Amino acid sequence: MTGVVISVFPFYWIVVMATNTSQDIYAYPPKLWFGGNLMTNIHHLFAKMDFFGSMFNTLTVAVCTTLLVLFFDSLAAFAFAKYDFPAKKFLFGLLLSMYILPTQLAIIPQYEIMVQLGWLGTLKALIVPAAANAFGIFWMRQYTTTSVPDELLDAARIEGAGFFRLYWHVVLPCVRPALAFLGIYTFIGAWNDYILPLVMLVNPDHLTLQVALAQLYAGHSTDYSMVMSGVLLSVIPLVLVFTFFARGFIADATKGALR
Repeated sequence: MTGVVISVFPFYWIVVMATNTSQDIYAYPPKLWFGGNLMTNIHHLFAKMDFFGSMFNTLTVAVCTTLLVLFFDSLAAFAFAKYDFPAKKFLFGLLLSMYILPTQLAIIPQYEIMVQLGWLGTLKALIVPAAANAFGIFWMRQYTTTSVPDELLDAARIEGAGFFRLYWHVVLPCVRPALAFLGIYTFIGAWNDYILPLVMLVNPDHLTLQVALAQLYAGHSTDYSMVMSGVLLSVIPLVLVFTFFARGFIADATKGALR
């Protein structure tokens, strides 16, 4: 019960701050109950920034990144898990070494590459480099190794199935629960990403939601009730994605894998 309270309280506090005024937020002792200022705060938010434009940019990046990661990571994982090829162990070890390195180390090289390609300031600078990642390949490889029987692949090969047919008709139905987790994990990570969009998106028309909200901070004169209303609206899509897809999709995927 204590763990639930600790986990839920930050979301509760966001709602409290979003529905009160800045004076209420700065009050001591703090006000711990909802106010009636939510619509006013949202109106001020929409007047200060292009909220829906930034949300559309964020949604584009998150959806495209998630789809690309699911495809490329599961495809690479299938090859690592079920095929033997030269330097397989070395390449997988190299992949793991990339996984343990801080992602911040790649920001400057990635920035230079985007400049050379002419993608700086566009959403492609966020989507294409994130199309595959070491964690996703490692996660899918471990799951594919244990969840896709070799006998099932051999039977499909006897029927004349090639690599992509095996991948599409045999592997994917078996690993759908792992894909569901990876998809939700990737979507949330792409939605909440702040550092890379801050560096790459020099075009004000292409700002993602997290960067646009951060620009609302103005030191001691920040209207925190307005900012928190934006944070609240930005969290709602994540809650919806997790609520409607996590439990139902994973349960359905597990049934499909068992069949």
